[in-house]
Amino acid sequence: MSKYQNRPVNINFGKAKLAILGLIILIIIGIMVGASVSIVDAGFRGVLLHWNAVDVVDPPLEEGLHFIVPFQDSVIPLEVRTLKYTKATTSASQDLQTVSTEITVNYHPDPSRINYLYKQVGLDYENRIIQPTVEEVVKQVTANYNAEELITKRPLVKQDIQDEITERLSDFNIMTEIVSITDFQFSILFAQAIESKVEAEQRALQAENDLKRIEVEARQFEAQSFGIAEANIAEAKGEAEAINIINQALSNNPYYLEWLKIQKWDGILPLVTGGGGATPFIEIPTQEADKKRP
Repeated sequence: MSKYQNRPVNINFGKAKLAILGLIILIIIGIMVGASVSIVDAGFRGVLLHWNAVDVVDPPLEEGLHFIVPFQDSVIPLEVRTLKYTKATTSASQDLQTVSTEITVNYHPDPSRINYLYKQVGLDYENRIIQPTVEEVVKQVTANYNAEELITKRPLVKQDIQDEITERLSDFNIMTEIVSITDFQFSILFAQAIESKVEAEQRALQAENDLKRIEVEARQFEAQSFGIAEANIAEAKGEAEAINIINQALSNNPYYLEWLKIQKWDGILPLVTGGGGATPFIEIPTQEADKKRP
């Protein structure tokens, strides 16, 4: 054999076939294992399908690893965490005022009945159920109040909207957590009318408070005047009684007046005396003088 000729290569076709067959088996096993395992992420529930039919007998799959029948079963994940839906709507109040309202709904699908939600509505339940429900409820509740009441009774309006939305969404296994009215807007003319009315009410309230203050001050002045008058009357009565006592004492004792003079004398003689050099002095009653008196 020439050195330039290729040597024949001996190929063991039996071993090659076995290797290829083993590789195919490994691939099939990998596919089978991958198809028989399903992982449900945190915050989700899994809807189990048998040949694309929703399983409503068994509860939805919880978070974590699950084994299913390959090629027969499949799992549809649905989020059950708190979700938010915001919708701006335009409606009319009871007095036919145009009202622009923005509503925010926090909700979540019922984790224990997520399979029924998927069977009835599918994955697009927000556009199919939540949106038309919010629009209709807002229009319905807004029509029960006039424009002014929508402002003054806002908590009551919010509660009515929330109760109605909660009741309607629960029929589709959607749980409402809270409904918020994030904005109420009216026409410019109506907003100006409301502002003018509020200012007028504030002025009326201020006038009423001023009137009450004046009435209180008047009553205080009246009470004060009455007190002064009572005090003057009491003082006059006291002086009258004192005079009566003095008169009675004088009638009973002629020297009582001299005794009062002595009580008020400071002990200093006057610097100027009357004519004749006589020194005026207070007459002090004595027993002899009393005897000389008729």
